[in-house]
Amino acid sequence: MDVPTTNKSLLKKIIAIVLGFGPGIFAIGYTIGTGSVTSMIVAGSKFNMQLLWVLLLSCLFSGVLMFAYGNYALLTGETALYGFKKHLKYGKVLAILIIIGVTFGQWNSLMGILGISSNIIFEILVLNFESLKGYEYETVLITAIVIIVAFYLLMLVGKYTFFEKILVIFVTLMGMSFLLSLFFVQPLSVDVVKGLIPTIPDVPGGKMLVAAFVGTTMAAATFLSRPLFVKGKGWTIKNLNQQKKDSITAAILIFIISATIMAVAAGALFYEGKEVMHVLDMANTLKPVAGKWAVTIFFFGALSAGLSSIFPCLLIAPLLIADYQSGKLDTNSKQFRIVTAVACFVALIGPAFGANPIEIQILSQVFNVFVLPLVIIGIIILLNSKKVMNEYKTGLFVNIGMYAALFFSLVISYNGIIALFNFF
Repeated sequence: MDVPTTNKSLLKKIIAIVLGFGPGIFAIGYTIGTGSVTSMIVAGSKFNMQLLWVLLLSCLFSGVLMFAYGNYALLTGETALYGFKKHLKYGKVLAILIIIGVTFGQWNSLMGILGISSNIIFEILVLNFESLKGYEYETVLITAIVIIVAFYLLMLVGKYTFFEKILVIFVTLMGMSFLLSLFFVQPLSVDVVKGLIPTIPDVPGGKMLVAAFVGTTMAAATFLSRPLFVKGKGWTIKNLNQQKKDSITAAILIFIISATIMAVAAGALFYEGKEVMHVLDMANTLKPVAGKWAVTIFFFGALSAGLSSIFPCLLIAPLLIADYQSGKLDTNSKQFRIVTAVACFVALIGPAFGANPIEIQILSQVFNVFVLPLVIIGIIILLNSKKVMNEYKTGLFVNIGMYAALFFSLVISYNGIIALFNFF
């Protein structure tokens, strides 16, 4: 009689831990979507574990920046863009440029996310209904419309806790699916170790993939939105330690899940000499070694990744605009509904024109890196301003982390510019 009770108690504890996750769940939602999944799979299939060092550095700096932005919100009571506008000399211009840059990148990403998610659902349907094969465009487009309308209606619920719980479910399913996939295939241990040595693949597309890696892992939207989510959680200056743990946990989970995806692709495809060009190629990552069930598991993980990203991507523009205006987000306002509706229409552009969602996704991640240096410079100035922070002083290690993140972002932005010139 004791065993069932113990198991039930353990299950309750696990559920409590998962549901108790803080604003970091949004960081994972922004970071590990189909953009991240696509980049990791393409990298793993094409370059094995060679880009693991880029992922490690990106996650390290992401943790530092999440911590920095979260602390700024708790110590000053202000959000990021509102703080830029209020305290910096050219803060208004900087804030507007950031809003435009981040929104452009996230809405482009949303097109890819919706396209890949719809294609994944189509492939799942084809496994059971082969007659749909001749109606790929129509099925994908209708699926995309259904998904985006459903998410828009859910957005109208307009409560932080609701968004958080939905994201917790998707992120948990995604993580479990990819970790389960890793049991079927793994890369060689020596390749994992080699992947921690900084090198950039000297092949066409190598530089672009590096930029895409950083664009999806060090997402400016993640840091800018954190103050609003921290405030939405109801945290105050008393939660500084909790905010620190939440940032570290989010960064670690982002690295573990992303590295797992890359490892699965490397183990299943790289050693076979196969590359990923289309959504079905991603689905087939595990098919040669584990059959239809493995494909279903992987599909489920990729779909959860996509759906976990739609919420944050739809939220980003109204979040940033509200941040700039007052530092407060009103999810029941007319402005919120109009801006999110525009985002939904933009998301449908890719599926409507039948564009390759994988190419859209990687390109959108590259564009994300260009606004990143501005986002880092802004928070460095604010956190080191005595006028803004009063008696609070930013620690030496945090400053070193932020300046290192700035240098890294500038190098990657330069790399991204070269990659785009080569692409076009």
